[in-house]
Amino acid sequence: MNFSKQQWWTIASLILITPLGFLTKAYHGVGAHWVNDSLSGLLYVVFWCLVVYLLFPRYSVKNIAIGVFVVTSVLEVAQLWHPAFLEYLRSFYLGRVLLGTTFVWSDFVYYALGSLLAFLWMQRVANRSTKK
Repeated sequence: MNFSKQQWWTIASLILITPLGFLTKAYHGVGAHWVNDSLSGLLYVVFWCLVVYLLFPRYSVKNIAIGVFVVTSVLEVAQLWHPAFLEYLRSFYLGRVLLGTTFVWSDFVYYALGSLLAFLWMQRVANRSTKK
């Protein structure tokens, strides 16, 4: 495979962020509720921004961050909807992690913070990739 420097840095970033995201769901210590629900939402947005950035490295990092924020916000609102097919998907761990189960207004704050962090992260990757 012939990946660019930018894509290699993005893969390295995903190798770091992916286990962190799953660990937030398994954490049971002090502040577990916040880590499990809010911090995980922030990392969820960063993860998806990096995935899009890896697949579409020429897209604007600003547009990626905004697009992922919009999609995750739509998914948050979709948690108010409980048709049988969504409930079936949510009955599995991966479905709960990807689609969520409970609508919470404050999640939008963490999605916005995740988008901002991802924007800065992707800019850093882009800058690092252009250095010789």
